[in-house]
Amino acid sequence: MPPKADINKAGWEQSEFPILCETCLGDNPFIRMSKQEFGRECGTCARPFTIFRWNPGNGMRFKTTVICQTCAKIKNVCQTCLLDLEYGLPTQVRDTALALQNEAPTSDVNREYYAQNMEGKLEANRSGLDSARASSAAKDMLKQLARTDPYYKRNRPHICSFFAKGECNRGTQCPFRHEKPTDGALAKQNIQDRYHGRSDPVAQKIMAKHAENQGLKPPEDTSIVSLFLSSLPAEATEQSLRTTVIKSLPSMNPDKLKSVVHVAKSKCAFINFKDRDSAERAAEAWANGIDIHGQRVNVKWGRGRNSAAKPTATPTASTSA
Repeated sequence: MPPKADINKAGWEQSEFPILCETCLGDNPFIRMSKQEFGRECGTCARPFTIFRWNPGNGMRFKTTVICQTCAKIKNVCQTCLLDLEYGLPTQVRDTALALQNEAPTSDVNREYYAQNMEGKLEANRSGLDSARASSAAKDMLKQLARTDPYYKRNRPHICSFFAKGECNRGTQCPFRHEKPTDGALAKQNIQDRYHGRSDPVAQKIMAKHAENQGLKPPEDTSIVSLFLSSLPAEATEQSLRTTVIKSLPSMNPDKLKSVVHVAKSKCAFINFKDRDSAERAAEAWANGIDIHGQRVNVKWGRGRNSAAKPTATPTASTSA
């Protein structure tokens, strides 16, 4: 019985060619690819799908698809590396810049049902992501961070675990890399966090570095949990600022926003958060500014109470003639 005719296999996915980025596809124009229908379950929705396996180039490791095409279309990502197909960035970076809310469920009960419903909606569309209404600040941020050239170094073989233990005796014939592994946050990555854009160490490193380059390096004083907005439009109010802030940070709980202090006379405002981590996430999202009533607004870190209250030093007459 064909899979689609079997009611238990109606949600299984069949495809003729994978959705891949240029880096994962490799630089070999004469690539050979193997195909296996229903070879494994999707890494996000757990539905069986058609997997593809290929070697992207000489000296590279064999690569395979890890998520189904429906999940890839929902997020507009590569089926193998799970990076955005347009900008080559992790989904957390893209979604933070575009202020996109993650609608895909993460529970085992709902994710397969959600994927089946989205499959019918995406049959005629290439992607379920709509970035046409992105703000100018978000577009500038993505243009600066976009990876336009393929990075084939990512296709290298994995590090040999026996070499790390000092037990590999294959020498130059070993198909894995003979390098010492690096411990850190980048070594702890998983499919779910990369796809849903949450706690992705690669994305956090990219956004933190970009915010620092834009002059929003977190101050050493950890008690500073406020951001300063300047050059606000005349029609801005405290309520409109609060609404814009919450909409621009969909991944953050609105309860993390402590207060919004609007100084209409000076056309500025202070955005106060309840903890330092929320303030840093907001600074990373607003590295290129934030659009309020169609106008780009500059963002800076607030000052600490000690530094603001410190009087200006004056020369003293302690030296004797």
